[in-house]
Amino acid sequence: MNDQAPNPPAGVAQTGTRPEVRSPSPFAEPGTVRISAINWGGLKALYMKEVRRFFKVQLQTIWAPAITTMLYLVIFTVALGRSGRMVLDVPFGDFLAPGLIVMAMMQNSFANSSFSLLVGKIQGTIIDYLMPPLSEMEVLVSLVIAAVTRAFLVGAAVWLAMLLWPGIHVMPQHLWAILWFGLMGAVMLAFMGVLTSIWAEKFDHAAAITNFVVAPLALLSGTFYSVDAMAPTFRALSHANPFFYVISGFRYGFIGTTDSPLLAGSLLLLGINAALGIGCYALLKSGWKLRS
Repeated sequence: MNDQAPNPPAGVAQTGTRPEVRSPSPFAEPGTVRISAINWGGLKALYMKEVRRFFKVQLQTIWAPAITTMLYLVIFTVALGRSGRMVLDVPFGDFLAPGLIVMAMMQNSFANSSFSLLVGKIQGTIIDYLMPPLSEMEVLVSLVIAAVTRAFLVGAAVWLAMLLWPGIHVMPQHLWAILWFGLMGAVMLAFMGVLTSIWAEKFDHAAAITNFVVAPLALLSGTFYSVDAMAPTFRALSHANPFFYVISGFRYGFIGTTDSPLLAGSLLLLGINAALGIGCYALLKSGWKLRS
């Protein structure tokens, strides 16, 4: 007969003559990864990586676009606004300034999101986006939020410069319109940038989208003129341009008047962003041009 006491069961510690039950540890065992439904840590890490990437060269990514936008303001106000020209019952400079702000925001949102995956494919570091324990949705959200962050930083820099510019009034009247349409425009261009970075195989491809799609849509969106003064054909074309609703709604937040229906524009932009987001997610999920 064996006189040795039996070993205590798992989870029970032997203390003297009476066994003590250990409470389960709230932490994972060493070497075991515990990730909830959303990898918040990984999402934040990728977001911070993208923000630090463009912030490290902020002279090029934030301040240079602000200076370029101010040059637009100076040139057009000197050329068209010195004779007391009024547009939508406000001075031409006040009409022009909000459109320039949100146009700079959208262009820089596109530039940021169209760079990340593309440079990864070109340099062979795309594995840094595919290998970590991040879902396609988490990667997409990180890239889009980083692009929106850059867009609002550029917008804030341009707005501060215009606030100090003599003869230009850019004090907000409807803050909700500024934030909503600014967000919708930045998100829309961020999704377009992600689609471009997935499709493009070299920087020339991304530059082609910038020059032949983004720039024309931005310049022909009512930034420098009111579409009400245009011929019916060109007015209809402007209303088919989603950039027009972003700029018109954003401008409403500053001058209080608009040449587009705000509710219809909001719903249209929301639908476009939903469609673009689904398209980006589907392409990331499929791995098209990323895993080959």
